[in-house]
Amino acid sequence: MPQRRDLLKTVGIAATGLLAGCPSQGSSEPNTASADTEAATEQGTATETDDGGESEVSVGPMTAVATEWNVYRARLYDAVALGRAGAPGAGATVAQNVFSRFEGASGEYGAHEQLESTSESAYEGFEDALGTVQSSLSEGDVSGAASAADEASSHLQTAQQAAAGQQATRVLDLLVLGSRASNAAMVAALGAFEAAATIAEETMTAFEDALVYSQIEEADAESYEAFENALAGIGSAAGNEDASGVTEQARAALDATVTGAYALVQPESVAGAGHLSTMQARGWDAAALASAGGPGQAYAHTVTLNSYRARVADSDWLAANDAADAASTAVENVFAHFEGANAHDALEEADGEAYEAFEGGLEDLSSAIENGSGDGIDSAIETVDTNLVTGIEALVGGEDARAALESAFFRARIADARELYRLGDADSAATIVSDVFARFEENELGFHETMEHESEDLYHRFEEEHLTSLQSAYENDDSEAVATHHDGVQQALLDFEAALSTAVASGAEADYMIGRAFDAAGLAALSETDRAATVIQDTFAHFESGAAGFHEALEEADEETYESFESTLTDVRSAAEDGGDVTAAVTAFNDEAIAAAYAIAGSAGGNGEAATAIVQDVFATFEEARVHEMLEEADHDAYENFEAALSDYSKGLTNGDGNPTRMADATRTGQFAVVGAVDSAPSGSGGHGGEESEETESSLSGGPNVVEGIPEDADHVVDMEAVAYAPEELTVSVGDKVAWEHVGGEPHSVTAVEDDLPEDATYWASGGFESESAAREGWESGEGAVQSGQSYVHTFETAGEHGYVCIPHEAAGMVGTVIVEE
Repeated sequence: MPQRRDLLKTVGIAATGLLAGCPSQGSSEPNTASADTEAATEQGTATETDDGGESEVSVGPMTAVATEWNVYRARLYDAVALGRAGAPGAGATVAQNVFSRFEGASGEYGAHEQLESTSESAYEGFEDALGTVQSSLSEGDVSGAASAADEASSHLQTAQQAAAGQQATRVLDLLVLGSRASNAAMVAALGAFEAAATIAEETMTAFEDALVYSQIEEADAESYEAFENALAGIGSAAGNEDASGVTEQARAALDATVTGAYALVQPESVAGAGHLSTMQARGWDAAALASAGGPGQAYAHTVTLNSYRARVADSDWLAANDAADAASTAVENVFAHFEGANAHDALEEADGEAYEAFEGGLEDLSSAIENGSGDGIDSAIETVDTNLVTGIEALVGGEDARAALESAFFRARIADARELYRLGDADSAATIVSDVFARFEENELGFHETMEHESEDLYHRFEEEHLTSLQSAYENDDSEAVATHHDGVQQALLDFEAALSTAVASGAEADYMIGRAFDAAGLAALSETDRAATVIQDTFAHFESGAAGFHEALEEADEETYESFESTLTDVRSAAEDGGDVTAAVTAFNDEAIAAAYAIAGSAGGNGEAATAIVQDVFATFEEARVHEMLEEADHDAYENFEAALSDYSKGLTNGDGNPTRMADATRTGQFAVVGAVDSAPSGSGGHGGEESEETESSLSGGPNVVEGIPEDADHVVDMEAVAYAPEELTVSVGDKVAWEHVGGEPHSVTAVEDDLPEDATYWASGGFESESAAREGWESGEGAVQSGQSYVHTFETAGEHGYVCIPHEAAGMVGTVIVEE
């Protein structure tokens, strides 16, 4: 990692003037880079004398840009805070979202554009470190993420110094510390009190090491003491697991930094714009809390899709037991439910190919059952299952959510094996267990790695103690061992789910219970009505026992759905006992179980109440803040838009669909307005200004096979989003033409990775390069770029897996694979 003093040299800043405790000697003027000098010519200059000894603070659009960089600095620590709270996946998502917004922040005074022009090394260092924050959290390495966040923040601080001057940067440093302290309240809302205490300790250490430490003590001793006391108060309240106390002290810490900011610098518009950036950062805190507290509607969609996996698998054993009509009905019911499900449009939008292949697989399965083709049934079920898994991966990114769904599927399949064994088919039971084992070893939906990471003991108990032994028990027709290891596998999986969030575990348990209910329908079709009634009785008892928190979560989320869930489950048992239509009763229960998943996901959708409270507090703070009058006087339209955006965001969070983008954009405009540069404010999500960057328009070129639009004869299209290829993995046939279309963000590349190509494949990349090294060198010269309105086209002639990357966004995880089949 580059040393901080080396980074400072890259923008011509005297290290002794920036490092904490080392005031510049020999001059009261800031020693800045040429980039700073150029930026200052575009800004008005206010001459004031302050206790820090700096006589000039430039105010103008670059001041606002510097405050916007502060938002990114604060959000880095949001990601780390979620990691410390036990939600590293949510933290990785925050880091990904930060990267995405940054990539869109172009235009003359966009955060991206100006960082690159202010300091190339700071720009590259920030992007690299941000990528490390994301990758570290994805791997569960919170310490690594924290170190990378410090590094990324340091790069932005360097640029702030060049753009806005030393004293303004001290103000922004102080406000970042206030934002970091606020994160303690965010994690306390998640029940992570140890994390809240750690955040307070780390913030105190950062404060003591910061360049602003001695200046705030001299300029405003009262704010200095209030901040330190509040940090200590956070630690005390966290130790007592007092969430309201943590929130109160975190607010006091932030208030102290805002008050101190006004004491540190003149004109006050610098502190005012900085305060608005802090409000924006808190708005993003609400979004982070919302994403971490619950799985959201997308997870409920995947619960629906996952339920189809077990239901479709049932058709196989029904057909094998001479119940072709029941097997056909099972498939038809899946199709009918999907056509009217919320998950239908969600899957179609998330992955159109998986959607079409899933529906096609269902049609093929119906035909195979009708024709009595065992091989056709197996092939169609594999197609259906593969594309449902792909759809789940497209819809939900959280590792815990994906793993929980796989756990539910495993539980349903293990239960199927037990039913087949009871029917006298030990071989089929062993085959099912073998399939579960293979999926586990393949790490399908990340389950293997997630379970191992969650608990080594649980992992060994599931795989080594019970799963392998269960297969042997079926193969040896050892009924006593079957009972022991079946129960052991089921308990290990249930324990795994219980270790996750209640909302995630509830979705998994809804799936498991749906699977068991349809097992009862299948058994009834085989005239095993007594066993069907017993299955439902056991399922009801499981729900009443808690079901990994599902029972209580549903009752709290929606009492009406809870009552309907229990009522329809009871109806299934009655139908089995009385010779009624079990399939119809199970279908009604299925609807209530899916509704339960949506109800819980919506109510948990991320601590909506706590997230809303953050935004409401921001609104209340603004009404009493000094910057309120400053913004209203500076630009009334910006003032009204800011308040309206806050209000709409608060309402959205209350309704479970809060989008922070408009709030962030309106706040950013306010930051520019307060420093008298509203006309320079970027427009649009992320920051696209009215002018395209010079690089985008003039210095980049595509080269061979980069065309305008999409060719009509393209067989497949991959969307190039801000920092992702969609789909990330694409399967094609030899001779197929693929077009990569630019649909968002900065210019992209499509660059094959030589080590990830089939041995006899010809190298390919946007720009027409003959090697990966040439492609990477070409990108540095502006070659091989695919820009807005363009697409890169390549026809695949060699079978195998072709891995590729986007060079400028590789650190953000923008990678893809094309699987070419004969």
